Amino acid sequence: MFVIKSAMFSLFFFRFGTPWSFSTFFKLQEEKNNAIIRNKNIFFMNKNFLNIYNNLVKLTRNKELYKDFKNQDTFSDRLIFFLLHFAFFLKTYKENNNKVLLQEIYDYIFRQVELSVREIGYGDQSINKKMKDYLNLFYGMIDKIHDWDSLTIESKSILLENFLDNAINVEYLVDYFEKYRLNLINNTLNSHINGVIKL
Repeated sequence: MFVIKSAMFSLFFFRFGTPWSFSTFFKLQEEKNNAIIRNKNIFFMNKNFLNIYNNLVKLTRNKELYKDFKNQDTFSDRLIFFLLHFAFFLKTYKENNNKVLLQEIYDYIFRQVELSVREIGYGDQSINKKMKDYLNLFYGMIDKIHDWDSLTIESKSILLENFLDNAINVEYLVDYFEKYRLNLINNTLNSHINGVIKL
């Protein structure tokens, strides 16, 4: 009986004689609930980022982009168009939007790109090399299109030719990406996340 009483007494007090209270329990429970809510938000946010990814894929599959190619388009050509679309996307929305949200979108998109590369059949070692090459290419695109608004049509053509050496009708692509940029400006980031835009 004495052992039970002393055990109950010790359960009532934490270290240093601080009384245990329900507020401590509720605080721990609240932290656990907040962690669950954060994980749910990440899940649903990723689901929403899927809308952005799917829109980028849909834009990349536009057959008009490939109609004047010297050779048949390849996975590499499609990935370059995908990355160009994403570069314009980030350039447009980086100024007036939450940087953390844009970083989450960036991370999600490149995870999806990595999964696509894995589906092609590359091994782990070659995937790391490929992803490094794609990231370097993407950063080059971001750097080059940073001043897109102030470039002449000829400069824009040269810029796109650097990335799309298989394309013949670069003037069409300059016009296409200018229209795409204006479409991005006329829509909010939330409309892309929620998948309510018309491409």
